[in-house]
Formats: sequence, structure tokens, C-alpha cells
Amino acid sequence: QVQLVESGGGLVQAGGSLRLSCAASGRTFSESAMGWFRQAPGKEREFVASISWNGDTLDANSVKGRFTISRDNAKNTLYLQMNSLKLEDTAVYYCAARLAPWSASGSRDYHDWGQGTQVTVSS
Repeated sequence: QVQLVESGGGLVQAGGSLRLSCAASGRTFSESAMGWFRQAPGKEREFVASISWNGDTLDANSVKGRFTISRDNAKNTLYLQMNSLKLEDTAVYYCAARLAPWSASGSRDYHDWGQGTQVTVSS
């Protein structure tokens, strides 16, 4: 099992930037694909981005060109750099870990989840 703790959320104006972090402990971080998901009020949890063990990434169309997922295996930390934020990016953002090393976009493909961090984009 992997323990995941997100940080970096907050309130930001539209057009601004935030960087989320996810500290992992437990199972070998470097061997696991990792992902970010988000859930807005009244909506289902949706895929944001994923990164495989070797750094290959997969992004949702809604965030392509604006968000960048990355990982630092030496620090057991996952990141999500969010630029050009929009009102519709407001959500609770969750970090998740797979048992497999390859990226995936389905929430059922992930075994461990963090508690989430709130991101609020204001006009």
C-alpha cells in the first residue's frame, strides 16, 4: 500500500498558476504509475493526468497545454504544475497510485488515493 499526501492547493485568480505536490510513502514509488484526478461539486471524479514509471505522460484534453505532470523519484513526490487556470478547474484534486508501472486514465486503474487538496479559481 502507498500513503499519499497532497499539498499546494488554494485560491487563485483565473489565469494564474499553482503547483500541487503529492508525497508518497510505502510501496516503491519509482515502480508505480501515478495520476491526478479531480472532482468538482456535483460532478463525477475525472482524470487529469498520469505519468508512468519512465516519465511518459498522458493528459486529459481539457488540460493539455496548461497542466504538466512530473515526478521526482528521488524525493518520492509527484507534481502537477497548473498554468492558465480557468474557473472550471475549480475542484478537489486527488493524487493516486497504480500497482502497474504504465499510465492509465480510469479511476478504477488506481489502487491508492490521497485525501485531496482544494483548488479554487476565482474571476
